[in-house]
Amino acid sequence: MYTTGTEAVALARQIKMKAAATHRTDILLCPPSTALAQVAEIISDSKIQLGSQNVHWEEQGAFTGEIAPGMVAAAGAGWVIVGHSERRTLFGDTGQTINLKLKALLRHNLHPILCVGETLQQREADEVESLLATQLQEALLGLTVEEVTLLTIAYEPIWAIGTGQVATPQQADVAHQIIRNWLKQNYSEQVATGMRILYGGSVKPDNAAELFSCANINGALVGGAALKAEDFAAIINAAESLA
Repeated sequence: MYTTGTEAVALARQIKMKAAATHRTDILLCPPSTALAQVAEIISDSKIQLGSQNVHWEEQGAFTGEIAPGMVAAAGAGWVIVGHSERRTLFGDTGQTINLKLKALLRHNLHPILCVGETLQQREADEVESLLATQLQEALLGLTVEEVTLLTIAYEPIWAIGTGQVATPQQADVAHQIIRNWLKQNYSEQVATGMRILYGGSVKPDNAAELFSCANINGALVGGAALKAEDFAAIINAAESLA
């Protein structure tokens, strides 16, 4: 919940300018829903893509304050973040509602970014693997192999979000490998190897390259660092240099 429409446009314009030479890295901006259409216009002549931070699973109805998949698409977005830890912990998103959101997005040909991840307490209790398996099982219930291939997964250790802490590259890579193993066991090896898995958790210019160098990390879901065009551009450049 940062940036007004005017601020989002200014930030998008700066990022667009700084990332103009990027050719091998996909870039996605997910501003507040109030700024989607304005940012869509700014980046329309670039390779930068647009996403929403959230969505409701119904087409329309008496759901005051929510945004429907069709509204997201009409505003120019092609992607939607689903199940972010803050949506889970602060606003009651569950495995069931996340599953409904994923199915609604796929019906509208929108690409979901499914977030999964554990708390510090769950990590210290050695529950990372079982927790990730449960979150994936609940979220992907009833989805076909073809539908799952349209997803991107973001691993976000909740204990590293906005805290300044960051999972070590080894910790992050292991968690991403757990996700790939689950996909292999429940879908196919092709799905597992082809899945783009992003790391999200205090990604900054000074740790991005090391994270991106890990075999199972395919990019980043950037939070606070994306609010500064210079920092976000540095993270993009780190990805571009390793692409």
